[in-house]
Amino acid sequence: MTSSDTTETTVREIVTRDRVVIRFAGDSGDGMQLTGDRFTSETASFGNDLSTLPNFPAEIRAPAGTLPGVSSFQLHFANYDILTPGDRPDVLVAMNPAALKANIKDLPAGGVLIVNTDEFTKRNLTKVGYDVSPLDDGSLERFTVHPVAMATLTRGALEETGLSKKDAERAKNMFALGLLSWMYHRPTAGTERFLREKFAKRPDLAEANVLAFRAGHAYGETTESFAVTYEVAPAPLPAGTYRQITGNTALAYGIVAAGAVTGLPVFLGSYPITPASDILHELSKHKAFGVTTFQAEDEIAGVGAALGAAFGGALGVTTTSGPGISLKSETIGLAVALELPLLVIDVQRGGPSTGLPTKTEQADLLQGMFGRNGEAPLPIIAPRSPGDCFDAALEAVRMAVTYRTPVLLLSDGSIANGSEPWLVPDADGLPRTDPAFATAPNSPDGAEFWPYLRDDDTLARPWAVPGTPGLEHRIGGLEKADGRGAISYDPDNHDQMVRLRAAKIDGIRVPDVEVDDPSGAADLLVLGWGSTYGPIGAGARRVRKLGHKIATVHLRHLNPLPANLGEVLARYRTVLVPEMNLGQLALLLRAEHLVDVQSYTKVAGLPFRAEELQNVFLDYLTGVRA
Repeated sequence: MTSSDTTETTVREIVTRDRVVIRFAGDSGDGMQLTGDRFTSETASFGNDLSTLPNFPAEIRAPAGTLPGVSSFQLHFANYDILTPGDRPDVLVAMNPAALKANIKDLPAGGVLIVNTDEFTKRNLTKVGYDVSPLDDGSLERFTVHPVAMATLTRGALEETGLSKKDAERAKNMFALGLLSWMYHRPTAGTERFLREKFAKRPDLAEANVLAFRAGHAYGETTESFAVTYEVAPAPLPAGTYRQITGNTALAYGIVAAGAVTGLPVFLGSYPITPASDILHELSKHKAFGVTTFQAEDEIAGVGAALGAAFGGALGVTTTSGPGISLKSETIGLAVALELPLLVIDVQRGGPSTGLPTKTEQADLLQGMFGRNGEAPLPIIAPRSPGDCFDAALEAVRMAVTYRTPVLLLSDGSIANGSEPWLVPDADGLPRTDPAFATAPNSPDGAEFWPYLRDDDTLARPWAVPGTPGLEHRIGGLEKADGRGAISYDPDNHDQMVRLRAAKIDGIRVPDVEVDDPSGAADLLVLGWGSTYGPIGAGARRVRKLGHKIATVHLRHLNPLPANLGEVLARYRTVLVPEMNLGQLALLLRAEHLVDVQSYTKVAGLPFRAEELQNVFLDYLTGVRA
């Protein structure tokens, strides 16, 4: 469906689309993350549903103009509900030869390629192995190519500002943003306001970036190179107040809300680590909500401080990634023995060791289940999307406080850095959780406080704030006598305490799984956890459109597993579990439910694509295995 719109210089064709995927790519110093984030913000304000995938270099200072230094930001927006950041871009903005070479394989034939020609010098081409410029050798003929001298045009637009050539060229990402904003009819006022606020201490830079942004927009309006613009209508969303949110920001807000609904002061003990650091950064802004943040000297100090805060009657939280979980493991085991509430957030990344700091993976599930000395079980929760992180944090805190246990929340890099529209909840409507601190002695004769007497329903022990009169008690890492809490080396007591701690976790009430099986007659069940939710759902939609029957289940609670899961698994001829690891959940399900679970695994540092999973599902459904 098309219509026409006439400007003073040329006739523009306006093409209406239901969805678009745009990828900005350039050097790590080209501001691609800021450019993508601003385009996303304006798209969110316009009312589209959206999902994003930032992709950062793994090295802090990768050499400029090289493949390891390429940074990209992909945005998928639509007039309907979407589940993923998109498989392949419809539009690729390449700021230099390295960005082109790293991303061109993903651009489909007929896709739009916008290239910053100023960077296609012989030196930059040689850095990435081009003998001849791809702009000249015919290798890009299958694409719609728009060569734009962005640096030159930006310098020209800023000529009267008095900025140096270098400072002026830094604004070329805003030129690109202005051009794309014109192409897709995005609002502009919010970006101009953002730039003036961001550079408030340097008004000259603020105005320079605004001018570059306007210049890109004007270039689109006046050049004859772009004969087509595009419209993507807003998506129908439930009424309410929305904002764009990343997974890490949603986790931070969930922690703030958890402090409010429990009435507990929040203490975060954390050591900066990619990709979890943004949670620390965000929480440090919220002292007004009773949040204290402590940037520790290392991972062990961070979790130790958080556990100490929990002993003192606060909501103790620690954030990290997989390497930090390894370092925190002894203290997490101590929290299991002390039976104190503690929220441990692991934003997973590629490993082992330092591994792929800026890439995503789901490889910490078995570490979360078993990575501690002795029998030390704890609940594990995994959010499915950026917005879901808010609810997952609240649920994890409810479990920790109610059952007096550390809880592990497993996010990952794609959730942490990705974003989506989030319906801001009514704070007054959030469910409350009463910490139910002990207030009086509880021994059978009423004379003493016994720290390991258990609630008949939850098996949780009482939580006593130090200094409360009459509740003097001693806890520590050595095994305790059931009830009284004195140090005990008795074999039978140790056996009993180990079994009690396990029974407490096994007895946590979690919701039954819900099966998405529109046909009611599917033979294939695809089960996922964490960030596989989006690509599994999108792949299943595609398969259903082709006329096939497929069922899906998504797990938020990984320990304990939902009570009805075994019955659900038994209903289907084939159970397939796609994971960004080598089959960790599949291993657990085989052991727990004796089902011949099939694995489809990937450890490439990137999330699954819907097209990729669609093909895997079709292989199973048609009997033709890839």
